Amino acid sequence: MDSTDTTTPARPSGPSDQWTPTSWRGYKAHQQPEWPDADAHQAVVDQLATMPPLVFAGESRELTDELAAVACGKAFLLQAGDCAESFDTSADSIRDRLRVILQMAVVLTYYTGVPVVKVGRIAGQFAKPRTSDTETVDGLELPSFRGHIINDIGFSQSERLPDPKRLITAYNRAAATLNLLRAFTKGGFASLSSVHQWNREFVADSPAGQRYEAMADEIDRAVQFMEACGITGETLSDLRQVDFYTSHEALLLGYEEALTRQDSLTGGWYDCSAHMLWIGDRTRQLDGAHVEFLRGVNNPIGCKIGPSATSDELLALCETLDPNRQPGRLTFVTRMGANKVVDLLPPLLSAVSDSGHQPVWACDPMHGNTFTADDGHKTRHFDDVLAEVSGFFAAHRFAGTNPGGVHLELTGDDVTECLGGGAEVVTEDLSSRYETMCDPRLNGSQSIDLAFRLAELLRDPPGGGA
Repeated sequence: MDSTDTTTPARPSGPSDQWTPTSWRGYKAHQQPEWPDADAHQAVVDQLATMPPLVFAGESRELTDELAAVACGKAFLLQAGDCAESFDTSADSIRDRLRVILQMAVVLTYYTGVPVVKVGRIAGQFAKPRTSDTETVDGLELPSFRGHIINDIGFSQSERLPDPKRLITAYNRAAATLNLLRAFTKGGFASLSSVHQWNREFVADSPAGQRYEAMADEIDRAVQFMEACGITGETLSDLRQVDFYTSHEALLLGYEEALTRQDSLTGGWYDCSAHMLWIGDRTRQLDGAHVEFLRGVNNPIGCKIGPSATSDELLALCETLDPNRQPGRLTFVTRMGANKVVDLLPPLLSAVSDSGHQPVWACDPMHGNTFTADDGHKTRHFDDVLAEVSGFFAAHRFAGTNPGGVHLELTGDDVTECLGGGAEVVTEDLSSRYETMCDPRLNGSQSIDLAFRLAELLRDPPGGGA
């Protein structure tokens, strides 16, 4: 079992130029598959290194600038998408996932009064960390499923054998997904009038929709006012297209290294597999390969923080990952659990704030609230998700820091994986459309429901105050 090291080892000393895209190879890399043929894996990595970048350095710099606004409270981060992307995901499913994120963003933009930075867990979220290297079914022990970029979810020797050719498939799949996203976000699909109409339909059709009628009416009046002033998608391009960025956990380091490029304009190194990368709670060891790799790329980067994290660890991560204290560079994504966040988070917030660092703070209310239902399905309850977000905001009010955003696992598909929500998914419903390859996701209705609930929190925070 891979556990997070609670010690705070020293980082390598010396200037930053000692970093190279391959320097991580001198450190212990957790959560990596055992490739049956190391030479075949290296050949694939070498091939990927010759292929075009999936995103461009300039786009990552733009995201850094937008996240800098989040860090100082002038924008809000919505990072959302699939738990583990499938190679078999359809274009319709990608469209519906984007649609839900856009719907949530419109609601949050209106009630925060600030721009919402939209970052998808998409076009690269193909690898997953696992608690154990193997799993056993009916006495047969096989390697754990680690995402489609490594092996297959089917339980047979051939399906579970790590296959390096999957890295090429992942690259091609990410490229196709990015093409589709760019077409949707720049081609009129994301127009404000369309997205708001979708929310109107949700309010009309959802069992919980009536509670949001007044909020939807407010947005209606705002849109009508703009149109009366001549501000429409036809007169202002910002109303018919949006900026949308991609992100994933930088877990498979050979793949990430292969897609790292030196920017011709700045000379800096960028991981061009996504605009933003993050380190998981299982791989944030200060003396580990993942921290070593991501400290050297100039993308905005995130780091998941679970309940075992200490103030000393966070301060060391700040100094290692963001030594220049660049606004927008570092995002801490907290995943404490609904029952722990109010107690555990404030001391961490205060320690980082007192040090002078100003990372983005985002709440992942999913991973700390996972449990096994009576029917054996791994699930989460909508009320627990909402409770952790509420606790996250309360912790920031207590510490006097800025709650920057949320980080969610969701899908636009009508799945039944998380309990509760306006449609009130119950345990008996879980088996009807339980389709995730790993962790349970909010469905489209639950996701939009959560956006309206967040809007209520932002408008009328418990206890009052900012």
